[in-house]
Parts: sequence; structure tokens; C-alpha cells
Amino acid sequence: MSGSKINVAKQAVDFLENKLSEKMIIGIGTGTTVNFFIEQLKTLKHRFDGAVSSSDRSSAILQDAGIKVYELNGVNEIAYYVDGADEVSKDYSLIKGGGGAHTREKIVASASEHFICIVDKSKIVNDLGAFPLPIEVIPESRSLVSRKILSLGGMPTYRQGFTTDQGNQIIDVTGLDLHNSLDMEYKINGIAGVVDNGIFAINKPKTVLISE
Repeated sequence: MSGSKINVAKQAVDFLENKLSEKMIIGIGTGTTVNFFIEQLKTLKHRFDGAVSSSDRSSAILQDAGIKVYELNGVNEIAYYVDGADEVSKDYSLIKGGGGAHTREKIVASASEHFICIVDKSKIVNDLGAFPLPIEVIPESRSLVSRKILSLGGMPTYRQGFTTDQGNQIIDVTGLDLHNSLDMEYKINGIAGVVDNGIFAINKPKTVLISE
């Protein structure tokens, strides 16, 4: 599995190499595949200005690699955002958030001009939903949101012992009908107490790189 992640990380670096410029800011996601990407990217760190990260974990890895890390509020634009996914549908809609960083991932993706998703072929699916859908919630709203999810046909499970970088909690949901993933993304985010959910139908990637 690590071999395929290294392979697709190299694909992403090859994709970016001739597009880099000295003032460019790159968005960096979260997860093991992204960690391999950072390892490959550090050989080109002199070719771009720095990065905006979607998690504290990735920020620490970037800093260890000698890549300057900026806060999103401190940059005007992000040229490319590179991140993995837990599921990718044929229309490039995603489920993300297995690592609990999907809210910040979605923010950085939406701020970027070009979202590049890097995955191995096991993440490609006909329909989203086999992977539990993570929903970040304000702690006080967890039970309320869970009841609303039940009314939508989903089965919520509290991710015990986990807190997001924003200090919130995660509910992992199975059983939802995600054939219309865009509609469900809006519907879930309309529930009071939801910070954001792991459906990426509004902020889909423009490019998906796939490793065997």
C-alpha cells in the first residue's frame, strides 16, 4: 500500500514541477498519502514560496521539511491544493475526513484555484457511502445532530476520544443515500450545530491522480 501512495505522490510532484513559481503558495492536505507527497515536494521547496496546511499535523511535517507554513488569513491566493480522499466517485465527488480534518481541508480546497486529489485505485467507487461519512459538530449539539441524521436515514456513531483541531467532535455516519451527494452536503450542513461534513461535492477536485 505504501508503494502505491509513494507512486501517486510522485505523480503529483511531476504534475506540479513545471507549474511552480517563486511566489506561489500551495495548499497541503492531511493523511499518509499527503505525508509521502510532502516528502517528495521538499526537493522542490526552493521553487515556491510556501504552503497553507489543513491540519496541525501537516504543518509540523512541512516545517520539519523546511517548507514555510502560512496561515490562510495571511495569503491572497493558493494556486494548487493537494490532498487525498477516503472515497472518490466517477464524477469526482469525494468523502473525506477519516482523519477528522475535513473542515479545514474543505476551507483550503475552496480557497484554491486547482484542487488535485491523490489516491490509490481502491478509493475509486461507483457511489459514495461505503466509507462512513464524518460530520464535525459543536460538542453541545452532538445528540441533536445525531437525531437529525437518524431522521435522514443515517446511523450516527460518536467518534469517542477524538477532538478536531478546532476543538470539536466527530460523528461518523453510515446508511445515508448519497446518490445526490451535492444535495446531501447542503442538507447536512443546514443542521444547527454542524460545522461541516465530509462530502466534497461543492468543492470537487479538478484533477484526480490515481496510483495502481
